[in-house]
Amino acid sequence: MRVVALLLCGLAVAQASQIKTEWEAWKEEYGRNYLDDNEESYRQSVFEGNLNFINLHNADFENNLVTFTVGMNQFGDMTTEEIQSYMLGFKQDPSSSTDNRPVPVFTADKHEKLPTEIDWRTKAPGAVTPVKDQAQCGSCWAFSATGSLEGQHFLKTNKTVSLSEQNLVDCSMKEGDHGCFGGLMDNAFRYIKINNGIDTEASYPYKAKNGNCTFKPDNVGATVTGFVDIKSGSEKALEKAVATVGPISVAIDASQPTFHFYKKGVYHDTKCSSVHLDHGVLAVGYGVDTSTSSTWDNGKGKKYWLVKNSWNAKWGDEGYIKMARNAGNACGIATSASYPLV
Repeated sequence: MRVVALLLCGLAVAQASQIKTEWEAWKEEYGRNYLDDNEESYRQSVFEGNLNFINLHNADFENNLVTFTVGMNQFGDMTTEEIQSYMLGFKQDPSSSTDNRPVPVFTADKHEKLPTEIDWRTKAPGAVTPVKDQAQCGSCWAFSATGSLEGQHFLKTNKTVSLSEQNLVDCSMKEGDHGCFGGLMDNAFRYIKINNGIDTEASYPYKAKNGNCTFKPDNVGATVTGFVDIKSGSEKALEKAVATVGPISVAIDASQPTFHFYKKGVYHDTKCSSVHLDHGVLAVGYGVDTSTSSTWDNGKGKKYWLVKNSWNAKWGDEGYIKMARNAGNACGIATSASYPLV
């Protein structure tokens, strides 16, 4: 018994040493410094909890119990509640809009033939700008809106223009948005239409905080004439829009730790809501992942939406995530989708 106890003690010491090594490496990679030893001790304990979650989930992946992997990233020392508070800014509140005029609705026939896959990054190089970083500001809605408009502007003009999220953060309050405290993509489109344009990223750079509106008409990079909502809850309509229109603004439930630490594979979490949405992202394509079998399409490959996030290129699969498609509107991806008219 004494030998067993010594072995267990040695194993615990080795594990603690490994965790300490990973912690120090993570702090260096992400430039973390803390006010005092108490704060660092707390953040290390949060990191260890997240690391344990990651290891347990990936063990399930190895046993074919889940369809995606997770990994350590910039959220390593943050609790789930902190990530939700800082990063998720889609405000699902129709009353926030100041314009109640009807909006065109995009629909599709369920028997309509569409391509089996599409990726606007390769179909029309230039339609999708590089992955951006909203930082600790609930401005996801602004990044989703600019992403969709960047795509439509390119497809009309053949010119790639990175548009200013900060312009939307600072200036679209009258349309019902709240800067880093959240907003709606449709409100952003309304603002751009009323404002006769949105400035370029180069002329109005991102600061990840609310500021005074300094829009300049001479720096406009794109304009809109209106916007279209995709039929709510219809993945077929969303599929048609992505296939025939271009990158589409979508809202999702991104509240789960599995999303926060997503790495690769097709994301499918049964805890994900199709009704309670909190994050604006950009659907840039769809396809089928045949690497492993799945439960929602009889083992014929996992159908997915290709989604561009705004949490920088180190997050997920180089800034992107594959989300389950035709899996009962998983995470609400087809609940509140739209695109601008140019």
